[in-house]
Amino acid sequence: MSIRARRLAVVVSWIGHPLVFVTISVGIVLTTQVASRAAIPLLAALFLSLIAPMGLLLFFGVRSGRWADADVSVREERRRFYPIAVPLSALGTIVMWLANTPRSILRGGVITLLLLIASAIVNHWSKISLHTLFATYCTVILFRVNIFCASAALILAGLVFWSRLLLLSRHTISENISGVALGTVGGIATAWMSI
Repeated sequence: MSIRARRLAVVVSWIGHPLVFVTISVGIVLTTQVASRAAIPLLAALFLSLIAPMGLLLFFGVRSGRWADADVSVREERRRFYPIAVPLSALGTIVMWLANTPRSILRGGVITLLLLIASAIVNHWSKISLHTLFATYCTVILFRVNIFCASAALILAGLVFWSRLLLLSRHTISENISGVALGTVGGIATAWMSI
């Protein structure tokens, strides 16, 4: 593999990191689906209750040696990641509920929490690609919201799949495909079902 290809894969992996991909997607959904004066406080609440704490968790987890990288790429390390990430996701969902977030967006918070729980369970047997899962999840949701943003997300999701599998060798094909499958189901449940 060339140095340029590896560098591109690393850049794609960072742009496609679940925390980045989900944050941008939530911003797009909130700014296009919620009145602007309500979207800003919701974004601030989500940032303070979920995004910033998750970013700090990843930063300090790497810095302390708890995990090798911000992707928490080692399956055994994820056993220490999920018990913290799941409650953080639950907290973010509770904050959205308390902030009277529209039902369709709150559903996304609940489904995101369920996806993390499912990934934690699957982790007993296989290390599902969270990059691929959340890239797919966000892409499916964005197709309901904005076709232009969704098309860009689809291209990025394909690049994430490629980089995680072929260039960075962080996942097997089955781990990437299971991420796509779970992300697709979660995206459909969030954007097209009224549960």
